[in-house]
Amino acid sequence: MDPVNEISQVTSDSARLRKLARITETQQAKRGRTDWTGEPAAIYCRISHVNDDDQTGVDRQERICRDIAERLGVTVAHDMIYVDNNRSAWQRNRKRKGWDELLEAARSGRVRHILAYHPDRLMRQPHDLEELLQISDVQNITLHGQANRRELSDPDDRFFLRIEVAHACRSSDDTSRRLKDALVERARDGKPHTGKRRYGYDKSGTTVIDAEAKIVREIFRRFLSGESTTALAGDLNQRNERTALGGEWNPSNVEAILSSHHVAGLRVYRGEVIGKGSWPAIIKRGRWDEAQARRGYRAAASEGKYAPKHPYILRGLVTCKACGNHMGGSGGNYMCNRKARTDSRRCYRAVSGAPLQRFVTDAAVKLLERLSVTGEEEAAVLSEDDQASIEADREELAELRDMWDKRELRTREYRSMKKTIEDRVAKIEQKLVVRPTAETLRGLTGPNARLNWTRLEEAKEYDRMNAVLRFIFHAVIIDEGSSKGPQFDFGRVDIDPNPL
Repeated sequence: MDPVNEISQVTSDSARLRKLARITETQQAKRGRTDWTGEPAAIYCRISHVNDDDQTGVDRQERICRDIAERLGVTVAHDMIYVDNNRSAWQRNRKRKGWDELLEAARSGRVRHILAYHPDRLMRQPHDLEELLQISDVQNITLHGQANRRELSDPDDRFFLRIEVAHACRSSDDTSRRLKDALVERARDGKPHTGKRRYGYDKSGTTVIDAEAKIVREIFRRFLSGESTTALAGDLNQRNERTALGGEWNPSNVEAILSSHHVAGLRVYRGEVIGKGSWPAIIKRGRWDEAQARRGYRAAASEGKYAPKHPYILRGLVTCKACGNHMGGSGGNYMCNRKARTDSRRCYRAVSGAPLQRFVTDAAVKLLERLSVTGEEEAAVLSEDDQASIEADREELAELRDMWDKRELRTREYRSMKKTIEDRVAKIEQKLVVRPTAETLRGLTGPNARLNWTRLEEAKEYDRMNAVLRFIFHAVIIDEGSSKGPQFDFGRVDIDPNPL
């Protein structure tokens, strides 16, 4: 070895040995130390669920930690008490304000001791412990609990802490799995999901409150007749009606009622409808489905100075054949929504609004003249083939479930195959859904249809007109124009009707 490099290596090794000796001496002194009088400390308290009687509440945790501080002689300033009430330390993506503030205080050197009822109050995830240990490497922090203390710089204490946190994490994982299994079973049995009281039902979610159910039906009826959620909320407030939590109505509250699966008696799990619930429905499935279709593309009419110059009664219907996107109203025309794009997918397709609306309206009126709505909703009946198909699919679902229970199928395989079968069943059962024809078209059918439509135009009931047109037609498809000149090219318009 080169003499210069050899001297450099010896010098480096000597410095390293001196540093290790200082650390060892510090560790020995620290492990033997019993007097921490006056040193700064922080208290951390946490509970996962406020109403969980099996856990020690944060107030009691604080009293215990204060007793520990008094016994040790450490000082806890008034701003060094950190609390996370009703906060889980197991959920990886959940923010804990108290925990974050405690770590910041530790990083800044304002804490030499951390007092907690038990280490699992501090952390139930290994990465939280490692973050605290990293800070302790710099700041020399001691962790104290009700039964023991841990020197965060001591290898043995680190080892035991890692075991304790891993055990706490495993316990939380087991609890989470049991809760999820219980939720799956509850959903499979058609029982309602627990939580805040739903409007129209009592706390259990299974008993209908008649007065509120009447409001729910009114909301659906008026929405399907073209009224906006803003207008509905304003009217309910004027009548001094209150939400399930006793507050005033706003458009979001009304929207929540319209989107609620519960009022239609549908059980949902992880965002998917898995069947009928065991509670009575307030809204028939056909009416609920119709409301969801309307909510998909609905713009309320503006008033006053913000009112549009041209009423776009075909909003949500006009579709560009080239790219399949909706065509929105602007400047008296319907234009493809891709007009504003700057890439190769930009689409310039447009069509004059006024003649298009007259053409579609005329088609609608002619159809309304031939319709006779009695107000009766006849129940649909499945064919024998459809009934046999559903029965076979349900037997297959039962077999799949049995195979999954016996671990003959992996969970991912089971869910994929189960969804395929359930989609088939849902597609057939959709034939049983009856659309609310009488409610939507009331007063507009028969020989006087054109006169009744003219009255809607004179009253400027554009939302009602849009609701009726969207009920009758699925889409108004606009193709590329084939002729030039000022005349409207009716050949480029294809109207796709809904089944009535």
